[in-house]
Amino acid sequence: MSSVSKNLVDLEHRINYYFNDKNLLKNALIHRSFGNEHKHYKNINNEKLELLGDAVLGLVVAEYLYQKYPEEKEGVLAKIKSMAVSEPVLASISRKLRIGEYLLLSKGEMVTGGRDRNSILGDVFEAILGAIYLDSGFFAAKEYVLFHLKDMIDHIDDFEEILDFKTILQEYCQKKYRDIPKYTLVGEEGPDHRKLFEMQVQIQNNIAKAKGTNKKIAEQMAAKQLCKELGVKYL
Repeated sequence: MSSVSKNLVDLEHRINYYFNDKNLLKNALIHRSFGNEHKHYKNINNEKLELLGDAVLGLVVAEYLYQKYPEEKEGVLAKIKSMAVSEPVLASISRKLRIGEYLLLSKGEMVTGGRDRNSILGDVFEAILGAIYLDSGFFAAKEYVLFHLKDMIDHIDDFEEILDFKTILQEYCQKKYRDIPKYTLVGEEGPDHRKLFEMQVQIQNNIAKAKGTNKKIAEQMAAKQLCKELGVKYL
């Protein structure tokens, strides 16, 4: 594997953890696509480590929130936890640490941007966490999680971009109006390779519009605008 992987000591320095068993880190970096082109790795990938890391991550974040916000309601803590362990957040950490450079991917995944794909980068963060748990136990894993996530959790209000405003708006509308928002495409502009879509969201007489590079983004931005106009609290 050394011929296809970068110096893992550099990666250990970046993630601020040094493995006793280097093979755990190596396995955490193997995407399942790698086995398609390397028979020896056909049944070796990071998915089991990811599963383990996901469980450890959830426990660490839940415990931290329980201790930090002792008076807060369960529903609010659940929303903060969901945001903190979301794919965009984990991917942003992996991206900052440049973990994508060390991933073992198939040529097809590399060509299609796998090293910078949110889903792959989010999964590898959890896989590395699972590897740390096996290497040194829960407290080392907890220290790793909080080293990379504590600041974000403590300033969660600054991370609106990871919120699912469509879901937030829908839940609010179902409760207040017993109805759901309606989204409508109201305009398109620009050439095909740089097109902007304008979406409108409406609930009763309340309307908001927003533009985005695709319809889903425009819907999210419109929902965000309407949430602000209606005074919807997301946390």
